[in-house]
Amino acid sequence: AEDQQGELVSLVTAVRAVDLKIAPRKTQPSSGAAGLQSPPVTYMHICETEAFSMGVFLLKTGASIPLHDHPGMNGMLKVLYGKLSLRCFDRLEDNLTAGDVLPHFEPPLAPFQTPSLRRAMLRSVAEYSEDSGPCLLTPLRENLHQIDTVEGPAAFLDILAPPYNPDDGRDCHYYKALQTVAEGGLDGESEEVKQGEETWLLEIPQPEDFWCGGEPYPGPAVSF
Repeated sequence: AEDQQGELVSLVTAVRAVDLKIAPRKTQPSSGAAGLQSPPVTYMHICETEAFSMGVFLLKTGASIPLHDHPGMNGMLKVLYGKLSLRCFDRLEDNLTAGDVLPHFEPPLAPFQTPSLRRAMLRSVAEYSEDSGPCLLTPLRENLHQIDTVEGPAAFLDILAPPYNPDDGRDCHYYKALQTVAEGGLDGESEEVKQGEETWLLEIPQPEDFWCGGEPYPGPAVSF
């Protein structure tokens, strides 16, 4: 299986935007009057089976895909043009019990939000360009990530195995990374989470400023 994964990584690393007949977009902001009518992110569907899905996400300048998960899924993300910043988290066992003492969050949480808390670890923060190898995620490692454009529009090839399927318990959930108040620190002074440190995430509804449109895929057909 590792040999097969290595082979797939090599193949995906070699994929370029031109192979998929995708031309880099002009810089167009995702906000402002023009940006309000059109989605900040669009998706080109390439193919999907019960085993995996493949497609391309295109992000406008300044666009982000909020922190989200991939329950029980493996994934591979390969930048086709532009530059992306990825913050990746491992989800840790929740097992929150009544006796757990929670840190002080800034801003404070309402009691009804406590069941939506999730423990996580910030695994990596990195930038990817078309010359980078793919970013990999597994059910246990780097399964949650936030994707932000850096200095312009960007696009990436997205392969998920198995694909999202709410009927099989693989629905997409969104999260917000919480700030905790430093112990002994000044009032309201929050601690910045460092790589390798545990942190808390709050499951939230899909953010209102994020939605994804669809557009036709112009490249060669892929079938299995």
